[in-house]
Amino acid sequence: MHEKLKNIRLLLLDVDGVMTDGGIIYDASGLETKRFNVKDGHGIKMLQRHGIEVGIITGRTSIVVDNRARELGISLVYQGALKKLDIYEDIKLKTGLEDYQIAYMGDDVIDVPVLRRVGFSAAPPDALFEVRAVVDYVTTYGGGCGAVREVCDHLLKACGAWDEVVARYEL
Repeated sequence: MHEKLKNIRLLLLDVDGVMTDGGIIYDASGLETKRFNVKDGHGIKMLQRHGIEVGIITGRTSIVVDNRARELGISLVYQGALKKLDIYEDIKLKTGLEDYQIAYMGDDVIDVPVLRRVGFSAAPPDALFEVRAVVDYVTTYGGGCGAVREVCDHLLKACGAWDEVVARYEL
């Protein structure tokens, strides 16, 4: 796993079930709410500070996702992406990256084509069996509960940035 991770320059994430626990809440006026994990967000910011870009590919469309992406400084945001492999190919063209330089984390069958293509693939433990069967790594923490942070920490360790992270926070 370490060998695959040290080449990664871009982490792509699904939203529902990965960045969130998959739940969607609608208030009485129909406004959508999602719950994101602050530790996941901190992991994303640490990756960005160490030169690893982060992007989002999600099948749904939500203003909440735009808000979270803006807050985290994520500019690669693709919503309403029902053919995620097409979006993935577009991202490769825009970034000039190769498969082995890209990681993806997903949890459902719509994610499988991209998970099979990237250099490193991950899923939370509550992902569908068909997803867990094709990924390189299944996280300990669930979607929206630290799964993204877990992958971020592994990436930081693989690229040699973990000691700097520890020193920054005087751990």
